[in-house]
Amino acid sequence: MAGGHGGRGGGPTHLAILSQPPGTVNGRLRVTVQGEVIEQSFGEEHLCFRTLQRFTAATLDHTLNPPCVPLPQWEALMERMAPLSTAEYRSVVFQHPRFVELFRSVTPETEFSRMNIGSRPSKRRAGGGVETLRAIPWIFAWTQTRFHLPVWLGLAAALCGVVEEDPRALDELQRMYQQWPFFRVTLDLLQMVFAKGDPRVARLYQQELAPPDLQQLGDELQKKYEESKKLVLQVCGHKVPLESIPTLRQRLLMREPYITPLNVMQVLTLKKMRQEEQKTSVEGAATAEEGASEGGKSGGEGEKRGKFSSLVDSGEASPARGLTKAHSSDVVGRNPSSAYAPGLEDTLIITMKGIAAGMQNTG
Repeated sequence: MAGGHGGRGGGPTHLAILSQPPGTVNGRLRVTVQGEVIEQSFGEEHLCFRTLQRFTAATLDHTLNPPCVPLPQWEALMERMAPLSTAEYRSVVFQHPRFVELFRSVTPETEFSRMNIGSRPSKRRAGGGVETLRAIPWIFAWTQTRFHLPVWLGLAAALCGVVEEDPRALDELQRMYQQWPFFRVTLDLLQMVFAKGDPRVARLYQQELAPPDLQQLGDELQKKYEESKKLVLQVCGHKVPLESIPTLRQRLLMREPYITPLNVMQVLTLKKMRQEEQKTSVEGAATAEEGASEGGKSGGEGEKRGKFSSLVDSGEASPARGLTKAHSSDVVGRNPSSAYAPGLEDTLIITMKGIAAGMQNTG
């Protein structure tokens, strides 16, 4: 796939094409462009021209200078790592009894799934766990927190497993990175994800939004993140992510001062929205109980219509005069069609779009 997040198999276009096996690109190429990047790649004439340039240049490069054929021992090493990585991923995402609860508490998945901001529903069917989510919401939610869990989870188990089984495997992995374009591009993509990620920001989401009894699970995942990052850098022979691609590293570092404030704002917004939801639930339960006990005592239609209807009738909230005598937060707070105070949903959408833009791939 061209473009998009690494967790969905996407990546920088040029590198992705160069990593294709020998003989698969012979002067022509057929690609699938992810829907999430169509606008940024083809939305305007100059963007479309630049994207087509990348495809053309990479196709010519691969055809005229094809990559080497992977050695049998490299393929065998990959075969040994695959089940280790899969087992670790599934043990957390599908088998841990509290993971889904943690996921929904530390990410904005619950909030944006209720908003009409996507081309399709975020879930394939109502209810269920992670398996019911579509790929984009699953990746998008973790991208917002700068944790990128679907990209790296299972990596540490795979690398540690083969090295513990045979210490010589580390030298072989380093040789694969130097000589096998597919493996090199894969690890460079992981480095790019780690360069975009920030465990401090992810920890802020965890500490502010997750309940106390889920903090330990969050800490365990933070540890796995650091282990994965350390092992990737060890295999690549780098001290920091993207050390061999300084231009890309600098571009990502330049985004940092703009993205982190949006993350902090998003955490505060999510916390406020959830506090208001809890307050509304408590008040709703109390109102229902009071209404049941009162029975049919309140028979006046005017009493049922509430303060907002009375404002409209009196002309205080008419469109022509504006909300001059009624505070907007009071009106929205009493409007049953809105669950939040004014501006909260808009603020959340703005932060989501800003963070998503900052997390886009380059190249």
